Amino acid sequence: MKNIAVIGAGTMGNGIAHTFAQSGFTVKLIDISEASLEKGMTTISKNLDRMVAKEKISETDKAQTLSNITTFTNIYEGVTSVDLVVEAATENVDLKLDIFKKLDEICSKETILATNTSSISITQIAAITSRPDKVIGMHFMNPVPIMKLVEIIRGYNTSDKVTKSIMDMSKTLGKIPVEVNDYPGFVANRILMPMINESIETLYNNVAGVNEIDTVMKLGMAHPMGPLQLADFIGLDVCLSILHVMYDGFKNPKYAPCPLLVNMVRAGKLGVKSGEGFYDYTKSRKAEHVAKQFMK
Repeated sequence: MKNIAVIGAGTMGNGIAHTFAQSGFTVKLIDISEASLEKGMTTISKNLDRMVAKEKISETDKAQTLSNITTFTNIYEGVTSVDLVVEAATENVDLKLDIFKKLDEICSKETILATNTSSISITQIAAITSRPDKVIGMHFMNPVPIMKLVEIIRGYNTSDKVTKSIMDMSKTLGKIPVEVNDYPGFVANRILMPMINESIETLYNNVAGVNEIDTVMKLGMAHPMGPLQLADFIGLDVCLSILHVMYDGFKNPKYAPCPLLVNMVRAGKLGVKSGEGFYDYTKSRKAEHVAKQFMK
């Protein structure tokens, strides 16, 4: 497999496209928005510049990587003659089902369809297609060009052949693939999201402030980033969506999202992407004040 299509030019999509292109794959990056494609390509170029500055790659490597990527706003044009499609659209089940229904109609019957979902059932997505044996999860970690892990999620009908081919391909990207089964949240988010949610509950219950909670986890548990700061980087809306998927899937109250998280998302305080979450990324105001306004 050498010809790859990536759907979605956002944070995960452009990172996935970058990673494949840098490994010598021909990549078609697809998004409905031309502005999103331009922003995605600018991000890829800047990230490559950082690698050049650190002498991890050469200017020639950068140029070759960029030349391996072609952008499309038309999904029909973008997914023709590809061996693998990696969907990296917003974490919304209805949107993903609609995309996979279209992909199944457009793509060759031999094309493998992968999703970068961080929580949604691969089996459910595969069921909308006529090729459930060729549908699989490839959950990359952010930032994609740097993080080594890829969760490879088998749906109920994903074939051994497809699983092996995606595991092998992930290794050619310089990643470490880990095979997991298809249950809400998989492994990474089944463990991570309850921790983030409990951190938000700890803040909500006035046990400690934002800085204090993050400092305890960084210094006491050797986490490189505190859970509240990490939630800001993931996106509070994404965290909320994943918790909803897990709560709906398990019907266990331990996955119910904290009211503070719900209120912050309703107010549009989504973290880094909106400029404000548990931390303020636009002003010098203290982080505690950002969250506390939603706790009154």
